[in-house]
Amino acid sequence: MIKENFIKLYENSFRENWNLSALTDYSKATTYTFEDVAKEIARMHVIFEECQVRKGDKIALVGKDCARWCMVYMATVTYGAIIVPILQDFNPNDIHHIINHSESTFLFVSDNIWDSLEEEKIGDIRGVFSLNDFRCLHQRDGESIQKLMRELDQKMDKKYPNGFTKEDIKYVELDNNKVVLINYTSGTTGFSKGVMLTGNNLAGNVTYARTLDVIFRGERMLCFLPLAHAYSCAFNFLVPMAFGAHVYFLGRIPSPKILLKAFEEVKPHLIITVPLILEKIYKKMILPKLNKMAMKLALNIPLLDSRIYAQIRKHLIDAMGGKFREVIVGGAAMNQEVTDFLYKIKFPFTIGYGMTECAPLVSYDSHKEFIPGSCGQILKGIMEVRIDSADPYNEVGEIHVRGENVMKGYYKNDEATNNVFTEDGWLCTGDLGTIDKTNRIFIRGRSKTMILGSSGQNIYPEEIESKLNNLPFVMESVVVEKNGKLVGLVYPDYDSVDGTGLSHEDLPAIMEQNRAELNKLLAPYENVTQLQLYPTEFEKTPKKSIKRYLYSNY
Repeated sequence: MIKENFIKLYENSFRENWNLSALTDYSKATTYTFEDVAKEIARMHVIFEECQVRKGDKIALVGKDCARWCMVYMATVTYGAIIVPILQDFNPNDIHHIINHSESTFLFVSDNIWDSLEEEKIGDIRGVFSLNDFRCLHQRDGESIQKLMRELDQKMDKKYPNGFTKEDIKYVELDNNKVVLINYTSGTTGFSKGVMLTGNNLAGNVTYARTLDVIFRGERMLCFLPLAHAYSCAFNFLVPMAFGAHVYFLGRIPSPKILLKAFEEVKPHLIITVPLILEKIYKKMILPKLNKMAMKLALNIPLLDSRIYAQIRKHLIDAMGGKFREVIVGGAAMNQEVTDFLYKIKFPFTIGYGMTECAPLVSYDSHKEFIPGSCGQILKGIMEVRIDSADPYNEVGEIHVRGENVMKGYYKNDEATNNVFTEDGWLCTGDLGTIDKTNRIFIRGRSKTMILGSSGQNIYPEEIESKLNNLPFVMESVVVEKNGKLVGLVYPDYDSVDGTGLSHEDLPAIMEQNRAELNKLLAPYENVTQLQLYPTEFEKTPKKSIKRYLYSNY
């Protein structure tokens, strides 16, 4: 059990950081101090008390990332209720299902999402509140929430006649072993399960982050990943709020242009991202320069190459605000070419490994210790790892983990819970890999996506895709098995095609050339027999992993 109580971490943080900036809605330039956030939490606690919300009741939360999203989350868990964050990318039917399956009694929602929902499909919800301004959007027959909202100021004055001060902050006494969060996964398998996470699971992530020395009191972060995802929630919100750091919420789609402008203005001290963001920056900012003939020649001159790499590194660091200690990459596998290049130029980045079921962190190395191909060492003192193979250092097997960060189970799904744990209590991650002597993890692919070759060889489509995505005019790809052969589905980089003056009709011939080049890089049993053009971008989860199951029968 983690010795620090999860709720007390925030009770102490609000008192200690009372006057510091806590949350900013970047697009609106609206900032809230820790004092402002604590007062909003107190107001919500009055609402919960008046509505007789009980400890353990579920409160659903779905909407655009913003300061109020964080206030609702924090108000819920510090009251003793269970927060149910829902990804805003889910379709209305999925949102209805999660609200009902979780047995949520209240819903906080962005106005535009509320417009797409049907009240009669979530009939057990007692009240609905707007994330735009906290007004009551809907109340069930017999409830008097709208009347309560009109009287809220008077009730606050009555409870706190001298005004709400930091001495008034006293949150629920809740053991760390209690569930505080049900996080519905959005994995690439297409089946969403409610992951029950305890205060201990979350405290394990937050307190471990304190030992890393990557973000400190009063420093800045820029959040551009969805907060309803465990990775972003833990490290763009829970960690900085516990440390007294200041988070800016981008609130817009993080295109490279928008993101680089925000980096320049916010100048974050730590950057939490997914591979897709760095891959786009690499393709748009760096690769065009490297491909120029003069640059190619210069990089072949001894000593000059290191100076050029140093200039590229400085340019990239400056473009991302120039203040950060480290860029932490997680959520999916990163393209190996991008990884190798960033490592070569000594860019301060690292790749970690986690999953929602571990709230989410499993392994991590600082950028000073990072080894390309790995995703860090298992968290020392918190987590353990083993590989389900006869030789875990050389023979690929499923990665099993256990420790403080591992979930309690899946909500109302004993079968799925039993299936994901071994008899001796290890969590089966579904990922395949090896470890080294220091328990550094090397992932090869997903057990569910591994393809068995005709002669019994294990084929990892992610590794083939990583090579294919580096070839000309390939934006992204999915490798699938079709009639016992490997076929690559390719969404072309149409912007690059148009920029070179080529015709879209030239793409089949280009892809055939790409296929020949790709197969030179692969073992014979991995050879791809065909590259098929795919008309649109592949559908992805919020953490930007392709939903592979949608294309298995293409």
